[in-house]
Amino acid sequence: MKSSPPAAAAGRVCVPERSTYRRRLGLSCALAGLLALSACTPAVIPAGETLSIPVDSRVITQLGGNPTMAPELTFLGGVELSSSEPLFGAFSSIRFLDDKRFLGVFDTGYWIEGQIRRDAEGLLAGIETVKLAPLLDASGRESPSKFHVDAESLVVDGDRAFVGFEQRHRVVSYEPLSDLGKAVPSEPLAFPFDLDVLRSNGGLESLVLAEKDGPLGGALVAISEKSYDDNGNIYAAILGGPLAGEFRVRPRDDFDITDATFLPDGDLLLLERRFTIARGVGMRLRRVDGDSIRPDAVLDGEILFEANYRSQIDNMEGIDAIPEPNGSVRLIVVSDDNHSILQRTLMLEFRLSAPQS
Repeated sequence: MKSSPPAAAAGRVCVPERSTYRRRLGLSCALAGLLALSACTPAVIPAGETLSIPVDSRVITQLGGNPTMAPELTFLGGVELSSSEPLFGAFSSIRFLDDKRFLGVFDTGYWIEGQIRRDAEGLLAGIETVKLAPLLDASGRESPSKFHVDAESLVVDGDRAFVGFEQRHRVVSYEPLSDLGKAVPSEPLAFPFDLDVLRSNGGLESLVLAEKDGPLGGALVAISEKSYDDNGNIYAAILGGPLAGEFRVRPRDDFDITDATFLPDGDLLLLERRFTIARGVGMRLRRVDGDSIRPDAVLDGEILFEANYRSQIDNMEGIDAIPEPNGSVRLIVVSDDNHSILQRTLMLEFRLSAPQS
């Protein structure tokens, strides 16, 4: 999902392009006036291959502002990321394969893989070994149109990934992830409601995988960003498993759902984003009781965190949870810079303490 630029920040002046984006590339670079046009030309990644890219980082030590934060939540730090490769940016979802390696999608139609780097104190210092690859169609070709590859959500399940798209709404699986440049999609998964009810730019923004031994039996859970039913609630679905069906999420305070992750105890943590001209950008984390996820339910939950533009946040669109041995969880959140010189690619980290017995 695109949002208007929420906060001024120095950063990249190249605007990565794909389909219609590429047609505006020369104008964007000329207006920026800081780099030569040749430096702004995105690399071409042949189908079947990946592209290694450099990514620079600036460490963020203070969140700033006056956010609302639950006692069990702590801000650990973060990084602002940038790259000389104009394809970098538009982060929509991230999933960790272990405590370092991650896979993500850009809503411009690319995979990103890499690993986080930590300093001597174990805090985020940057990312490295970063590679990009285009999201291919079923014939193994790159799509010429962003309309077909507006990737917004991601789940990793072994050597395959499920990706949710908006505009052309669907969820498909890609494999093999062991050879990312050659991963091709399946046929779209069936939904319990007609996907035509989803808004073009407010579709399947969240996709999460339930535990196999939990009540949902390893089902996929898909949640739209801001597609409402007649009662004003947000469309969502359980895909497969013993409780397959549709449910809803109650919207609150003009925030939109941009991603989600399951916590080790089975609760669902929603990442939400708000942007208005009058109030600027906002970020929120809402915790939903996992046992409440079932057909025909309308979900709501407690707010663990809320921040506005005075804090070090941006257009936050992706979240994942990394369990720690002591029962706490590290939460890593990433932002979509929309390839705008007024926005940033951020990776922020929080710790959610284990419940007290």
